[in-house]
Amino acid sequence: MSDATQTSDPDVALHRVLRDDDTADYGASGAVVDPAVLLRAYREMRRLRAIDARMIVLQRQGRVGFYGACTGQEAVPIATGLALEASDWVFPALREQSIMLVRGFPLVSFVAQVFGNSGDVLKGRQMPSHHSGRSVNQVSWSSNIGTQIPQAVGTAWAMKMKKEPHVAVGFMGDGATSEADFHSAMVFAARYKVPALLVCQNNHWSISVPTERQTASRTIAIKGRSYGIPSVRVDGNDLLAVYTVIQAAAQRAREGGGPTFVEALTYRIGAHSTSDDPTRYRSDAEVEAWKKKDPLDRLRRHLAVLGIVDEGVDAKLDAEFAAEIGEAVNQVEAMPPPPRESLFEDVYAVPPWHLVEQRRGAIS
Repeated sequence: MSDATQTSDPDVALHRVLRDDDTADYGASGAVVDPAVLLRAYREMRRLRAIDARMIVLQRQGRVGFYGACTGQEAVPIATGLALEASDWVFPALREQSIMLVRGFPLVSFVAQVFGNSGDVLKGRQMPSHHSGRSVNQVSWSSNIGTQIPQAVGTAWAMKMKKEPHVAVGFMGDGATSEADFHSAMVFAARYKVPALLVCQNNHWSISVPTERQTASRTIAIKGRSYGIPSVRVDGNDLLAVYTVIQAAAQRAREGGGPTFVEALTYRIGAHSTSDDPTRYRSDAEVEAWKKKDPLDRLRRHLAVLGIVDEGVDAKLDAEFAAEIGEAVNQVEAMPPPPRESLFEDVYAVPPWHLVEQRRGAIS
């Protein structure tokens, strides 16, 4: 990572704010992040790590069926959630569900989606870790890699046509940039100059396939420039850098400047999901090297330099989160399954006769 910051070559240059000594260098932009925002970010990142750890335990105990943790990649979704406005729309991939929590989605409803019971706003119809919520303008992803990218671009196009000062953010992993949906989205985003942010979390692994095996591009960011879209490569484990990049790109889009493509260079410390065993395809040495660049640790060290956090603050936060998450799990596990009649809802404004008969038989 350090070598990339020493070059002016736009294909490999990496935008950073946090220095190796844990101080900050914002450069000539003047875009200093308020300490209050940094403390909020630290709180959200630490909370997310506690949530992910608890959900993995629940899956291992057989209490939920599946979960995809964000461990090691928390800086990108948390920074994005804090940089966006409430009216903006988010189209996530697997590891951006936490943006919902940053924007006020209730933890109980978030956990209920993992269980898929009656507390789930999606009525148990989606896979776990496929969260969405109309109340926070977040759309569910579909597991078909890359499909959310043209959806985000289409939403941004509609915003432009309606002259709305909003932004649509579409997320993807590095593997999604090799999909046809990526090509279609980039063509339309560039051609129609839509207010979209297209963010790739390059965590180096498309499940078990390393990035260098699924693309010949020198970097992911260079792909955006080939479509005529301003692109930036940012240290995805540096929350300050991600926040300033997303905030600036969103403001540019709101002012009619069009889309921005962001490659956030990060790393998935844990498994792809609870169905994955990463020890079969990557070395412990690689993982340990990236743990030294842990985004939560890096932000904490910076806040310590600023005199904002210490061991007492951490202990208080951990106790608060343990109680909050424990209570949410207890509430959700006590909820019944979705009612059977809900199967017939939300498709037709006026249900056809055969569904009326089926529904009558289902609840009789």
